[in-house]
Amino acid sequence: MTASAWSLLALFLVLLLALAWPLGRGLAALCGGRLPRWMLRAEAPLFRLAGVDPAQSMGWKHYALALLAFNALGALAIYALQRLQGVLPLNPQGFGAVSADSAFNTAVSFVSNTNWQGYGGESTMGYLVQMLGLAVQNFFSAATGIAVAFALIRGFAGRSSGAVGNFWADVTRVTAWLLLPLSLVLALIFVQQGAIQNFDAYKDVQMLETVAFQQPRTAADGQPVLDDKGQPVLEDAKTRTQTLAMGPVASQEAIKLLGTNGGGFFNANSAHPYENPTAFANLLQMLAIFIIPAALCFTFGQEVGDRRQGWAVLATMTVMFVVAVVAVIAAEHAANPVLTQLGMNGAAGNLEGKELRFGIDASALFAAVTTAASCGAVNAMHDSFMPLGGMVPLVLMQLGEVVFGGVGTGLYGMLVFAILAVFIAGLMIGRTPEYLGKKIESYEMKMVSIAILVPPILALGGTAIAVMATAGTAGIANPGPHGFSEVMYAFTSAANNNGSAFAGLSANTPFYNVMLALAMWLGRFAVIVPVLAVAGSLAAKPRLPTTGGTMPTHGPLFVTLLIGTVLLVGLLNYVPALALGPVVEHLMLWAGR
Repeated sequence: MTASAWSLLALFLVLLLALAWPLGRGLAALCGGRLPRWMLRAEAPLFRLAGVDPAQSMGWKHYALALLAFNALGALAIYALQRLQGVLPLNPQGFGAVSADSAFNTAVSFVSNTNWQGYGGESTMGYLVQMLGLAVQNFFSAATGIAVAFALIRGFAGRSSGAVGNFWADVTRVTAWLLLPLSLVLALIFVQQGAIQNFDAYKDVQMLETVAFQQPRTAADGQPVLDDKGQPVLEDAKTRTQTLAMGPVASQEAIKLLGTNGGGFFNANSAHPYENPTAFANLLQMLAIFIIPAALCFTFGQEVGDRRQGWAVLATMTVMFVVAVVAVIAAEHAANPVLTQLGMNGAAGNLEGKELRFGIDASALFAAVTTAASCGAVNAMHDSFMPLGGMVPLVLMQLGEVVFGGVGTGLYGMLVFAILAVFIAGLMIGRTPEYLGKKIESYEMKMVSIAILVPPILALGGTAIAVMATAGTAGIANPGPHGFSEVMYAFTSAANNNGSAFAGLSANTPFYNVMLALAMWLGRFAVIVPVLAVAGSLAAKPRLPTTGGTMPTHGPLFVTLLIGTVLLVGLLNYVPALALGPVVEHLMLWAGR
């Protein structure tokens, strides 16, 4: 890595720590219900209107049912908005109804906090659907993840109560007192930097020169026409006019990042100058993605009564993140051997697919941030990364999105691995495992096993089906290991609720829309339910006092054990598939093929 790359990484981490520490204290007050009186008075009418008593705590089953019902209704609402788009207001371009399979995929995607987008935002969605459907669900899906993290924290901090909190109170308070204020401030900063925020119709502007290009031919249903080999049929086109999309972008951009959602208003996402206009805005976007996941580590330490526990989790995440950043930046700065053999200057690094406004360092750092944090926003096309550079974002997702991870999901995912780590350590020393004074027994391990195994089963199983099915291979534009990587990236992204894509894969088809939607839904809620089960079980147990035989879970030894557990258990399932994709592609590249 160059000196500028190290400086950028150091600046990012210092600012992150400075911002996350005070936010973590505020989140602890939300988690514990210790709110100022004016907040309690302001929210009281909402709870009375909904018939909710925020002081009434729920058992984990009641909490899970409320969560599932809330998110199922959200999915139905987004689906209906898309299907009715043609008759809804705030649609200046007159977009019609979104197809049933695409609407289903998008509804599941935004409810599950994945925000996978198989469509072009500016050419598919009207303003009302973008705001009332997608942006609103950005708030609710993020609040759901944080609520689950709160429930698990209460499980560790509880003393034989069996209750994990009130879902309705949690999701309301997180939305009203955390996500809305932060989003408002961040949106105003983005507008000042140059992001747009309006309800104007799209603007046609004249270009200085005529541009000739090729575009995929589409059928009457809007899907690309394929030849007998399954490749898109291209047709020649010329234009001297460019259409500039308008819309309420900055407001959606803010919660897209703070909620680690990732769904962009534009198809180009954070590579678009209207979403990410300056280098300063780019730095803010990366900080916004990480700030709540990092702050929740401090919240965890404070609520369980031992801040060292929060620091241990944060240290584990940071070490793994720094290694990933070094790897991806080094890979993207490496000279492309094929370009070198052709006499071209490959020593400058791999600039393909990157915005020159940001360069290699900021693009590679953004790629690591967004895939470590289950966000999915992109300011560069990961499909154009070098094979090993593209493998780093893939691996960060395959670890289970626990290297900071999504808002809430990163913390509870890492705590699941921490429970597994202490269980393994207990077996090694012949002692009943404990974590934070709570005994880890067979029930907790069964639930932990389910939570850890669901994403790889969905990712690898979905990839296997896609590369065997005709409908799956029809969407692959790049045969060979790179095409396999594209398919595996798509299902890994869906199963781990990230939402970023390798691109190059024609995924807006009924096959991929349905398959990826199933992976997203199960990847979200088939993990959340066992995590809540663990929270309820732990909350019902007495908290045992620390003795001389208690294994410390806050020092460098435990951090090392936790990193090893994440790497061995989280990543080992994917090693054969990685060998077939990015590893083979890397070897072929250096062989000049």
